[in-house]
Amino acid sequence: MEKQVFELEVAGRMLKIKITDWASQASGSCLVSYGDTELIATATMSNKDVSGQDFFPLSVDYEEKFYAAGKIYGSRFLKRESRPTDDAILTSRMIDRAVRPLFPKDFKKEVQVITTCLSWDGENDPDLFGMIGASFALASSHIPWNGPLAAVRVGKVNGEFILNPTYKQRAEGTMDLTLAALERDGKVLINMIEMGAKETGEDEVLAAMEFAEKTLHQIINFQKDIVKKIGKEKVTFLAAVDLDIEKEIKEFLGSKLEETLMNAPKGEKNMAGVDALKEECITMIKEKYEGQGKEKQVLYFFEKETERLLIHNILELNKRPDGRTPEEIRPLWCEIAVLPRTHGSGVFHRGLTKILSILTLGGPGDQQILEGMEIVGKKRFMHHYNFPPFSTGETGFMRGPKRREIGHGHLAEKALLPLIPDPLNFPYTIRIVSEALSSNGSTSMASVCAATIALMDAGVPIKEPVAGISIGLAKDEVSGKYKVLTDIQGPEDHFGDMDFKVAGTKNGITAIQMDVKIDGIDMAIVKEALVKAKDARLKILDIIKAQIAAPRAHLSPYAPKIASFMINPARIGEVVGPKGSVINKLIEEFGVTIDIEDSGLVAVTGQDQAAVEACANKIKSIVREVVVGEIFEGTVRKIMDFGAFVDILPGQSGLVHISKFVPQQIKSVNEVVKEGEIIPVKVTGIDELGRINLSAMEAGFKPKKK
Repeated sequence: MEKQVFELEVAGRMLKIKITDWASQASGSCLVSYGDTELIATATMSNKDVSGQDFFPLSVDYEEKFYAAGKIYGSRFLKRESRPTDDAILTSRMIDRAVRPLFPKDFKKEVQVITTCLSWDGENDPDLFGMIGASFALASSHIPWNGPLAAVRVGKVNGEFILNPTYKQRAEGTMDLTLAALERDGKVLINMIEMGAKETGEDEVLAAMEFAEKTLHQIINFQKDIVKKIGKEKVTFLAAVDLDIEKEIKEFLGSKLEETLMNAPKGEKNMAGVDALKEECITMIKEKYEGQGKEKQVLYFFEKETERLLIHNILELNKRPDGRTPEEIRPLWCEIAVLPRTHGSGVFHRGLTKILSILTLGGPGDQQILEGMEIVGKKRFMHHYNFPPFSTGETGFMRGPKRREIGHGHLAEKALLPLIPDPLNFPYTIRIVSEALSSNGSTSMASVCAATIALMDAGVPIKEPVAGISIGLAKDEVSGKYKVLTDIQGPEDHFGDMDFKVAGTKNGITAIQMDVKIDGIDMAIVKEALVKAKDARLKILDIIKAQIAAPRAHLSPYAPKIASFMINPARIGEVVGPKGSVINKLIEEFGVTIDIEDSGLVAVTGQDQAAVEACANKIKSIVREVVVGEIFEGTVRKIMDFGAFVDILPGQSGLVHISKFVPQQIKSVNEVVKEGEIIPVKVTGIDELGRINLSAMEAGFKPKKK
């Protein structure tokens, strides 16, 4: 089969979609390239029919391949890709959040979307084009899906917005915003946002989205035109609930579900009545249709009907599930320094959502080594998030972090990173672990707040405290009526239409993550969500500051002590010594660890402050630049016929010529000094090879009387 290539210019580079027969057994596939970054995207639907399932089994995977970057990584014994990197997991989640809402709600067949990076040019991030590839693979296949969608990245460098910035431009900029959007009735609707920023204002975020709107239109229409030419007809599928079963359920329930929701007690976790009613309905259907498995259909019916009634109550009766008004935040409070031996700790409470964050400080040697397709380097600030089953009152397997935990941990890390001091001023490696102790909505944003408390309790000199909040949405898609909700809790997160997380300081936004369950939202909803998020964020910051106004002046006594300073990179070898002899001797003598960067940044780490300072002073003396005219008390190391070598600093010595000891002529240096004797010397010259010439006479040397 001949390859069909379709092209669209985006930000001065060609976005290409190539149609081949490479993945001919997938339901839909394509190659997507931008610059020399290229991916293959596939979408495959299972042929197995399902009935009565209350969830949609969609899996989305982004695959990094080292060959794409022309690299061979791994240990000496394993040279193939194994578990996905955190970056690959985050990309998978981002694509998932964009494509998932566009499947029909009744559709329950298993679908798998896989995007694989085949070539990476070091400039263009594959995540965007994985999203576009996934969109086209689904849109051109026979899988029921209401796309296509477009994806763009917006950066801001030197005050100017840039479309699809390179890695370098993103690092230099103040904003890194990724958007996914679709089109309805000629209007762009945003359905996924991922952003990291350096305290950016709400108006600036809106301006960046408006800047991207034209390009989003172009990418959507580009895909639509190709789908018209080569797309497959969408298949029909079975309804999630049989008509006779739906009739039986409605007759059994009558108005019971509505009355149960209306009369639920105020406060959180008040859905017990709904759960009990669901169990009664399951039992009824199970007994009536014994052995047919029809009771599974009750689950989906209850999900859909509960969602409808909850949204109706919010829109028509202004009644949220727990009785709050749309703008009301649940009760807030903080606890500081809750653990005796950790370097920093804090608990943040927002209603039933409670997060404990624990901070640990380490030396530069504790940094995480990164080795992936896109990133090779070190990481000195880490935030990890754990979500044990007891946090929701459930039991379950404890098997290491899941994709959700990695995603939530990274989101909080992104929100905090712009406020972390640079390594020259604060050379510590920082690790925060946030434990979800109790969860009822937006534990990721509560983790931002708890982590901020832990940072300030530890004495980390962050520029500003950071707080986060999640904004929700209840929308009737028929009438278009909606309400934006501040601080969504469990049922509003589960049954609502949007989860719009915003974190930042009093000065601006540092992170946004948004996903929706409807097609998308317009700019009016985005604007209202940002305004309400700012109001809530400022209230939360006031609560935090009331408990701890600023970072503590001193670190925990249990934290390691670090002395950091810069040396001339050309003299690193003198500190290390032949085969590490000098540095190893220092480590053994002072009981410390020593880390030296290629830039010349030296960090001495240990538990004893005096030993750390003594070691640092010794290193400084080794690399100290001697200046002509300086006077030292030096030790005579070796006597020669023509003079004596005198040690003036650790690792540095100079020559006192035989004529430079006393005014009168002497036949032998031994007449005036002995090896090991301490004498004053003055630096009289340094030649082009760095050799130091000394004079004892000019330093006032007087020979000892024999």
